[in-house]
Amino acid sequence: MAASVLTPQSADFPRWYQDVVAKAELAETGAARGTQIIKPWGYALWERIQGELDARIKATGHDNVYFPLFIPMEYFEREAEHVEGFSPELAVVTHGGGKELTEPLAVRPTSETVIGEAMARWIQGHRDLPLLLNQWANVVRWELRPRLFLRTTEFLWQEGHTAHATWQEAQDETLRILVEVYAEVLRDVLAVPVLLGRKTEAEKFPGAESTYTLEGLMRDGKALQMGTSHNLGQNFATAFDIAFTDESGARRQAWTTSWGVSTRVVGGLVMAHGDDRGLRLPPAVAPLQVVVLAVKDDTIPVAQRLAAELRDAGVRVRVDQRTNLSFGRRAVDWELKGVPLRLEVGPRDVAAGQATLARRDTGDKSAVALHAVAAQLPGLLDAIQAAMLDGARERRDAATIDVADPDEIDGPGFFRLPWAQLGVEGEARLAERGYTVRCLLTADGGIPGGGPDRDDAGLVAYVAKAY
Repeated sequence: MAASVLTPQSADFPRWYQDVVAKAELAETGAARGTQIIKPWGYALWERIQGELDARIKATGHDNVYFPLFIPMEYFEREAEHVEGFSPELAVVTHGGGKELTEPLAVRPTSETVIGEAMARWIQGHRDLPLLLNQWANVVRWELRPRLFLRTTEFLWQEGHTAHATWQEAQDETLRILVEVYAEVLRDVLAVPVLLGRKTEAEKFPGAESTYTLEGLMRDGKALQMGTSHNLGQNFATAFDIAFTDESGARRQAWTTSWGVSTRVVGGLVMAHGDDRGLRLPPAVAPLQVVVLAVKDDTIPVAQRLAAELRDAGVRVRVDQRTNLSFGRRAVDWELKGVPLRLEVGPRDVAAGQATLARRDTGDKSAVALHAVAAQLPGLLDAIQAAMLDGARERRDAATIDVADPDEIDGPGFFRLPWAQLGVEGEARLAERGYTVRCLLTADGGIPGGGPDRDDAGLVAYVAKAY
């Protein structure tokens, strides 16, 4: 029934994506070009992701702060690579209060500069380190080809910024966030398997020494960068004089990092798991894990009782008692929204002492005894979570192809080959064909080291077309 609501993925994947975002009521375009309105269901997803990230960020010792939206242009000009990289995306305020400003203000595209200026004031001695900060904010990057969640002029994110006494401490922080925060949330909550690797010089963050990334593969075979973590070396510390007095009394430059995940991951969640009936949400991230659908008015009390029992068992649940609408329409609505389990309670079900249980991930239906609902469903939700991760991993692995020559790269999926066989020149030639090196891994699938003296011999490149 729901299949006719959406463009099939096989016919037009971008159109399918637009259909799902609209029909599942995730977001719509804003009045200003490139902006988006995140609707309640879409924002509820972001809140779930935000909560999981925030808990882990705080558990690793970081404090939340908030910095201004407007940044003096002079700050950007202190770090040459940074300003060059972001200039095409900057939105700049030149007038305010009816007058031309004496100094233009950039609307925050990222906060390394404004936070770096504050770090220089806040850090004096070695006991002030490490300084571990995180900010939940909106940012603006002028986007020429907007797409809801994936690329919008304004989006929401968190951005972490830290300062350390040594390069090694900064490197450890860069990888800790990548592995213990980002990868854990993407894998265990969003059920999206990701490659963890280092970006090439051509793809790294402007002003960074090294950029590490998490790359997911969507169901159309394109890659999506779902988060990044940057070792900034001493580039910003030098530009903003972030220095400290060490234990011997000597003045030394700090080492800094930055890292971020944005509302783009909501789009990744849609494209990694969705099907021709709409969203398929992993239970860990679903705003509602179960919807109890009362078929008739006289089954509402039973539906409410089951919901209360599930709530007591720790399940996020809602009763749909809109009996003025057809059963079919309501079922389709919840399928579109991707709620993992639908419990249908009709008069004949109640008479038989059971309810009909529908799984969104597989489409399977089965009967469950009313007295067993609260005992059985939490375990089933865990099983669905694991199955969705396994399924996404199997799809990714099946779409990962080893090639011996860059000329063999053609079509969807990840293409894997030795970096030494590709190199900077080969990377540039691939870019002309719309392919990018998404990340570099070690030969055994590990995360490559960093630093100015790093050895890239033996690294493996993962290539794909990307969003």
